[in-house]
Amino acid sequence: MSRTPAPTPPHEPDAPRDLVGIGIGPFNLSLAALAHPLAELDTAFYEQRPAFDWHPGLLIDGARIQVPFLADLVTLADPASPWNFLNYLKARERLFPFYFAERFHIQRAEYDAYCRWVAENLPGLHFGHQVDAVRWNPERDIFEVDFTQLDAEGEAEALGRTYTKNIVLGVGTEPYIPEPLKPLVEAAGVPVIHAADYLAHRGTLAAAEHVTVIGIGQSGAEIFLDLLRDRPAGREGLHWLGRTEAFAPMEYSKLGLEHFTPDYTRYFHALAEGTRDRLVTTQWQLHKGIDNDTIAAIHDELYQRTLHGGWPDTTLTPGVRVRTAGRVATTKVELHLEHTEQNTRSRLTTDAVVLATGYRERPLDRILAGLDPYLRRDSRDRPRVDEQFRLVLDPSVTGSLFVQNAERHTHGVGTPDLGLAAWRSAAILNTVTGKNPYPLPTRTAFTTFGLEQTARVPQARQAPAALTPLTDAR
Repeated sequence: MSRTPAPTPPHEPDAPRDLVGIGIGPFNLSLAALAHPLAELDTAFYEQRPAFDWHPGLLIDGARIQVPFLADLVTLADPASPWNFLNYLKARERLFPFYFAERFHIQRAEYDAYCRWVAENLPGLHFGHQVDAVRWNPERDIFEVDFTQLDAEGEAEALGRTYTKNIVLGVGTEPYIPEPLKPLVEAAGVPVIHAADYLAHRGTLAAAEHVTVIGIGQSGAEIFLDLLRDRPAGREGLHWLGRTEAFAPMEYSKLGLEHFTPDYTRYFHALAEGTRDRLVTTQWQLHKGIDNDTIAAIHDELYQRTLHGGWPDTTLTPGVRVRTAGRVATTKVELHLEHTEQNTRSRLTTDAVVLATGYRERPLDRILAGLDPYLRRDSRDRPRVDEQFRLVLDPSVTGSLFVQNAERHTHGVGTPDLGLAAWRSAAILNTVTGKNPYPLPTRTAFTTFGLEQTARVPQARQAPAALTPLTDAR
């Protein structure tokens, strides 16, 4: 396929596009980047936000993404793509500094800057466009997508509609707030925030006498470390609590990481629904643990504060859940805690709370309300998703509706992983085109997941190419 970006063709308003993407996060941005050189595809992508924005509240200095830089938007499907991370470095004249830095895992802020560079230069992306509804038009055999164009202040400016043969939903996730804490998060002036808003409130948290971090995954660890480094020895005033039974390291062994391969994704999808649901709950350490470097940095910082005697004013307690919470006067929060192993209860008064309680898949019901009669659901009323990432629809719908990062219940723990972004995008584009513009590997793991019905046929080894002897041209 050509590596030269294709010019954006003119588009007639009533003509159906080949593909419309809803949401422009890393996954649909990956899809847009890989679709760009495919001249036969007419695509458009819509995003409500005014510009690309990737977890801005968690771009803490020094925090790194937990996948290698090769897990950019395109490389694992098309290393020659002009939208890869190394080409971004070259465009910014940073390739040699990166070479000497010898960093396999880049900072979150750098990944965000890379994605912004792609979003600012890739055509066909429409920011400030809120998608309101999706419908199937049986007379024309196409999807109708209604949107509202927003002005710089986020107010409605104009209404629009586009038509498309295929849709890819990439609306992302939203912060998860535990039920006991929802009233405090929603109340004005109460210092309870989700980790997604951490940097916006960092100054307020730094001034608080006592801060409690709830959630002992990677985000909780990074926030606790950032707060700890900014507070004086002996007067730290920090609690770090979470439901998990330990401050557990993330599974990062080489064979363990093979759960984030296409091989495992295919294996998981073929399992029975009940088995899949059980597995998802047991595999938390594959994606919810803390990386070893962050654990070591926290221990080093705490240890450093004991050098002159005494212990830091910090409490780190796993296996704790918040039963209820409320205000004390107007400036403090009281947490009612329960230790799940001891079956004991206690109260904690704190000046501020940071909820590092993770994210949940954003509900699709609102945007897909017009398609509800066509959707096929599983026993728990979740949309069924086939192996090619398509929602299973009534056979009368001839178009395809794909999802990105909304299929953990059918495709497993790799669903939100950046390392599978390019592969999934390429698989979607191969399905949409009915061709094979991005040949994908048939095997990606040394592990064989499950007992195969037929033995895998090993690929024949190719004979090495014959070398042409050099001749002396004198």
